[in-house]
Amino acid sequence: MSKWEMVRLGDVCEVLDYMRVPITVSERKAGIYPYYGANGIQGYVDDYIFNDELVLLAEDGGNFGSKDKPIAYRVSGKCWVNNHAHVLKPKEMLDVDYLCYAIMFYDVMPLINGTTRAKLNQAAMRKMSIPLPPLPVQRKIADVLDRTDALIEKRKAQIKKLDLLIKSQFIEMFGDPVTNPKGWEKVFLRTVITHANNGMVRRGNDATGSIVLRLVELQNGYIDYTKPNRILLTEDEKMRYLLHDNDFLFARVNGNPDYVGRCAVFKNINEDVFHNDHIIRVRFDEDKFQGCFASSLLNSSYGKRQMRSQIKTSAGQYTISQYGIGAIEVVVPPLSLQNQFADFVQQVEAQKSLLQQSLAKLELNYKSLMQKCFRGEIF
Repeated sequence: MSKWEMVRLGDVCEVLDYMRVPITVSERKAGIYPYYGANGIQGYVDDYIFNDELVLLAEDGGNFGSKDKPIAYRVSGKCWVNNHAHVLKPKEMLDVDYLCYAIMFYDVMPLINGTTRAKLNQAAMRKMSIPLPPLPVQRKIADVLDRTDALIEKRKAQIKKLDLLIKSQFIEMFGDPVTNPKGWEKVFLRTVITHANNGMVRRGNDATGSIVLRLVELQNGYIDYTKPNRILLTEDEKMRYLLHDNDFLFARVNGNPDYVGRCAVFKNINEDVFHNDHIIRVRFDEDKFQGCFASSLLNSSYGKRQMRSQIKTSAGQYTISQYGIGAIEVVVPPLSLQNQFADFVQQVEAQKSLLQQSLAKLELNYKSLMQKCFRGEIF
């Protein structure tokens, strides 16, 4: 509980939803003014309907229920807003930055309605309550959170620079795979694949089971173990679907074509890991094709284009088969050069891991700090 008075948004904000105007994609004329929706900028248009310091709160299509993605954000100056975001202008007793921080991770799930598309209607939004400390305290809270947020963004920027460094090193060592200026041999991927199989069909969830990778864990170039799914496996399943160091994984099927073909090289962790049938596991001839090099190549714009050319669609699902993966054309530089690149990536990834650990700690502290600020435990 906060030590300050709790007030409703409808009492401390002007709700400017009546001024919103949606524009279909076909009707939009390109310009310099940001066009905002539930989760941020949707594009730029040639006119504006707001010119103020505002907070936009998702009405529908927002990140409702997420602990990491905000449902509100700050806008300033000339802009256009569609009807997927509530438009809030704080009254004189409320600081605009404080307002944004107070509601950006607000738990609106008890207020949400709608069966097919979650919606925070205006009546429910007006009932949302926030603590109201004196204005000077609001500004101190906003300033502290601003500075903490800036540290988080700086850490993210450092991580992004390391990703760009790897891409730059790839181009320097191997050239653009589209034009292939170094004249490397080009082959179909099937010529360097020694083994391929889909994962297990069976589903389940048991906290005492083994990690079974799903599409959500397989990202472009890495595997996310933040919230792994676990299943109690039979001995036969453990033998058939156990992943080995340097196995290469491809996303096989999804309703979103951008998810199909996501790929990464698997590296051993401190426990056994398996995969389900939405993922294809391949093993490369390690005398010809190195997993780290393959990951950078296949996750490049060239690799993604090659992948898209092999994706099929049926009944609203997009798929890539083992045959389709085999039909992808790749450059094959000398193995010694691929290994040299892998050594470089390993060094960069070690730096990146330290930054990611620092980022995770900053984000955890940020959430704790935010809670303490709004409970009045700091000011």
